[in-house]
Amino acid sequence: MSAAAVSQPALVLDLQIETGAGDVPSAVDFQRWAEAAWRGDGSAELTLRLVDEAESGELNQAYRGKEGPTNVLSFPVDAAELPGLELPLLGDLVICAPVVAREAAGQGKTAEAHWAHMVVHGMLHLQGYNHLEAAEAEVMERLETDILRRLGYPDPYREE
Repeated sequence: MSAAAVSQPALVLDLQIETGAGDVPSAVDFQRWAEAAWRGDGSAELTLRLVDEAESGELNQAYRGKEGPTNVLSFPVDAAELPGLELPLLGDLVICAPVVAREAAGQGKTAEAHWAHMVVHGMLHLQGYNHLEAAEAEVMERLETDILRRLGYPDPYREE
């Protein structure tokens, strides 16, 4: 097989598990969900960090000025500010495992479906999508729903 036949994955995922939560999805699942939400051309790299409530709360306070942990935080990187990298850096996603578990149970969703939603949601934020205004939220939610449906998950915004 020639070197040209070996392809680079769409995303190189640096998975960091810094949580004591025992029920987190596999690296294969995280990779699949992130790639499904990748809208860019070519390859990129991102870090996905799974944390407990203390770290999520500290980051939420420091970067958003909000108290307490949250489900997912997105830290996009402007690749133009980091020239010369082998792969462009997309950014970092920080997902709080206990919050995701609590939300899934509270919303009557499977944990897997909610984890997939958090990864897709965060990936879209890393790529510039937002939900601060109604029109932006509609676009982002439609994309999330379409991506999750292709992955075999129900609409995360539809109440059962």
